[in-house]
Amino acid sequence: MSKISPFHLAIPVYNLSECRDFYTNILNLEEGRSSNHWVDYNFFGHQLVIHYKPKTEEDTHTNLVDGKDVPVPHFGVVLPWEDFHNFADLLKSKNIKFIIEPYIRFEGQVGEQATMFFKDPSGNALEFKAFKDIEQLFAK
Repeated sequence: MSKISPFHLAIPVYNLSECRDFYTNILNLEEGRSSNHWVDYNFFGHQLVIHYKPKTEEDTHTNLVDGKDVPVPHFGVVLPWEDFHNFADLLKSKNIKFIIEPYIRFEGQVGEQATMFFKDPSGNALEFKAFKDIEQLFAK
């Protein structure tokens, strides 16, 4: 496999209207098809679909990574280095409440990366990351 293909990800949201506003106006994603129960987005070249699902009470689980409590589950994309920093600045300007503020993880080690975590209005955890050297993406 030499080419990375776009992925499709469907996530549950309990308030479609609030999440539609978040993904459209906070994250600035382009909206595609939609219905009364779901909305498609261009998620950095991938297809993200937010689907309505009634709210449930579930505990958030975390795993310790580089000294930080990383929420499980989570999703996101790997952005080019400069795009990551521009996106982080955009989110800060929109007063996103970060779970983990943008920082450099594994600094000076194999797999060094910029990363940040935050939640959407339905509590879905998102991670965005970037590598100065994309060859480090799967390095051991």
